Order: sequence, then structure tokens, then C-alpha cells
Amino acid sequence: MTPSLNHSDNLFVANLQSVSLEKLVKSKLEVLFQQQKEAQVELNGLYNIVIEQVEKPLIELALLSNNGNQVKTAQVLGINRNTLKKKIDAYKIRVRRAN
Repeated sequence: MTPSLNHSDNLFVANLQSVSLEKLVKSKLEVLFQQQKEAQVELNGLYNIVIEQVEKPLIELALLSNNGNQVKTAQVLGINRNTLKKKIDAYKIRVRRAN
């Protein structure tokens, strides 16, 4: 009997909680490079794509966690507030504050 989708999803989430971000990223990249090799396609600009796909959600979640406060968010991320503002603009991140 195959596990239900819900049970499978729960196992996947449990596994994600015990795996480091580094291992998750490495695993995803290994799949990407294998697909690239099989398709015999040349990858270009991969570094920037990977950075964007990690950096954007990191900034979004940090802003959410700090109620949209950019000064606190920059401090949490360990970057300058002006740098944070540039990244918010570049990624077109909508900054929301809770009421």
C-alpha cells in the first residue's frame, strides 16, 4: 500500500527539519548538474541564479519576522541597511508592516 499524499508530505517535512540547508542546496544542485549533463545543455549564470533563489526568500522572511522594519532586518542579516534597501528594490520585494 502506498502512503497517502498527506502522510508522505508529513514525512518530507520531518526530513527537511533534520537536514541542513547546505545539504538541501547541494542535493538540489547535484540534480541540476545531472539534468544538465543528460540534456547536454550548457549552464550560464548559475551563480547569480542560485544566490537570488536563496537571498530573496531569506530577505522576505527576515522582513516578515521583523514586521517590515528594515533597520532590524539588516541587523539580523548582518548587512548594511542601504544594501538591504537595494536588494529589496532589485528583487521587487513588497515590504509589509502588521497593523
